Amino acid sequence: MHSQIIIKGYREACAKCIERIKEISVKIGDKSEAEKRDLLIKCSETSLNSKIISNYKNFFSEMVVNAVLYLDDDLSKSDIGIKKITGGSVTDSFMVHGVCFRKTFSYAGFEQ
Repeated sequence: MHSQIIIKGYREACAKCIERIKEISVKIGDKSEAEKRDLLIKCSETSLNSKIISNYKNFFSEMVVNAVLYLDDDLSKSDIGIKKITGGSVTDSFMVHGVCFRKTFSYAGFEQ
């Protein structure tokens, strides 16, 4: 089989996939803020289903959506960070608005 035939089939398959994705996609641009938030929470719950914390997906999905919606348009989602502290319960977790941690390290005997 010639490579051009394979490429032609690949392009046709890609076009059909894109067409199907457009058919089943959900448009959120014209929805209200409450509907957008509800959809984001459902998406985050779905992604947390297979994680270790799946029993707490309702708790963490709210926190994740709050963190993402807190960002301005000019900020990146990489600006959202997680600070891990040993001890306590999973439900002791909370979001702190507007806190920035420097990515520096310290060791015994070294003052920064």
